[in-house]
Amino acid sequence: MNKTGDKPKTWKRKLLYVVVALLILAIPVGIFAWYNFFRQLPQPAWITDNPEMNFLYGSIGGEASAGFPYWIMIVLPRIFGEYLPGPGGYAAFGLPWEEGQELPVGFSKKTVGFERVGFNCAICHATQYRITEEETPTIVAGGGSHTTDVQGLLEFLSRCAQDERFNADNILHEIDLTYRLSFTERAIYKYLLIPLVRDVLLQQGQSWAWTKDRPRWGPGRDAPMNLTKFILLEMPDDGSVDHTDFPSLWNLKTRVQAGRVWPEDDYSLTADFSKLDIPLEHMMLMNLAGDTTSYRSVIIDSALGLQPPMDTGLPPPDPITPFFRQRMAEIEDWILNTPAPEYPLDYDHALASQGAGLFEAHCANCHESGRDNRMGTVIPLAEIGTDPARAQSWTREAADRANEKVVVELGMERTPMSKPYDGYVALQLDGLWLRAPYLHNGSVPTVRALLEAPECRPSSFYRGYDLLDAQNLGFAALRCDAQGQTVYDLPEHCTARSAVSGCVPELKGWRYDTREAGNSAAGHLWGTELAAQEKDALVEYLKQRDKRTAGGAP
Repeated sequence: MNKTGDKPKTWKRKLLYVVVALLILAIPVGIFAWYNFFRQLPQPAWITDNPEMNFLYGSIGGEASAGFPYWIMIVLPRIFGEYLPGPGGYAAFGLPWEEGQELPVGFSKKTVGFERVGFNCAICHATQYRITEEETPTIVAGGGSHTTDVQGLLEFLSRCAQDERFNADNILHEIDLTYRLSFTERAIYKYLLIPLVRDVLLQQGQSWAWTKDRPRWGPGRDAPMNLTKFILLEMPDDGSVDHTDFPSLWNLKTRVQAGRVWPEDDYSLTADFSKLDIPLEHMMLMNLAGDTTSYRSVIIDSALGLQPPMDTGLPPPDPITPFFRQRMAEIEDWILNTPAPEYPLDYDHALASQGAGLFEAHCANCHESGRDNRMGTVIPLAEIGTDPARAQSWTREAADRANEKVVVELGMERTPMSKPYDGYVALQLDGLWLRAPYLHNGSVPTVRALLEAPECRPSSFYRGYDLLDAQNLGFAALRCDAQGQTVYDLPEHCTARSAVSGCVPELKGWRYDTREAGNSAAGHLWGTELAAQEKDALVEYLKQRDKRTAGGAP
């Protein structure tokens, strides 16, 4: 009886031993997994203690869900150099790269278990310029990244993954030439990270297939609304073209006037403008076509677009973390109050004084900050006349689905995306000298060219070169002949053949063709009827506006 009665106790005791043994094993396994895959270390203080450096190199929280293993990112240009558009590694894609930094602007390095590289807002919003050919580029945070070829970078990563050389042996060999991984690190890279990253890049390449049926973005542009529709919302390809220049972010507080904006605590899932006591034509909206009701929503949605989760077969981590919320608030505060840089060259003071009156008469109603005017409002397509493709690519259905995705599914409170009438927002002109090319699609190389009739603007030019056109307000954008004269493609009756100056060397720049879908340089006729001397005066005035707004004298 005792032996029989002891059997349940014996089995219970054995079961307890098994449970205890499993727990003892689980603890070191859990510690190993946490340390090698989930442990997060803060970035260095030189980044996090400086708001500008934090914008350029700081994490926005995407490394856990979408970060690339650091050493894979480092060695890909060395192994697959033939897929680069030129020398210099990732700099070949026009990414601003400060001397002494290990990664370009817009790349964030952070340890989440292992060192990872993510993307941040600066990959689209940090610009650069040179005054002379010989000098090192000056990098400016918050400007539209006019040299950065995001599409080229994404295609490079996809082509690497399609190459049979993308395997553990080749990648580890290249890493070994620079750094000796530990035994554990090597095993993780060999059996997990390298195969996983290749699979993810192949999947991402397939998800970008729709871009092949459209004109290339080129440096300084992307397709923001189609990226939202086809990637985030998984909507069907509707054939639309929405190529858009990366906008500058300086001094956004000028885009917020009391009584003219969407209520900041209204997180509706549809933007019903009829419920507000603000005429829609008087309402300040964000994005280049008024697709968003507040700058905060633009920041949040753009940041989420930079961290699409890698498909690992496991549930993706929640992107809306306390750290993400903190970084959104920090970025919001920085861009609201950061002024545009001053024009770095001298200008004709007498002409600038003449230009002040011309600006007031022809430009101020749409572009002067701090007034009860049209700045920040959507100018209808019928009035502005610029290429309609970008405005027409966004729909009310897409806006409502985006609101459902972000507010309901992801749990991030923000004012809604919207769909006003088709048109483009009249922007403030902070840092205008550093925002070329102009119009929403970047179809006009200089301000002086924008003051010409559309048929007398260059039908093709070169984007992505960072040498300032000191005469015309913009960047050098044309090839030159043997005598150093810019080569134009203009009708014979056009006389403004000096509206673009400076030479783009062979093998530099990307040819922009205004005849391709979404690339038209039509419209925006304000100022085109001025006399040539008046146009020159207006350009000189616009050069010094940032000096004036910063407290300096014209």
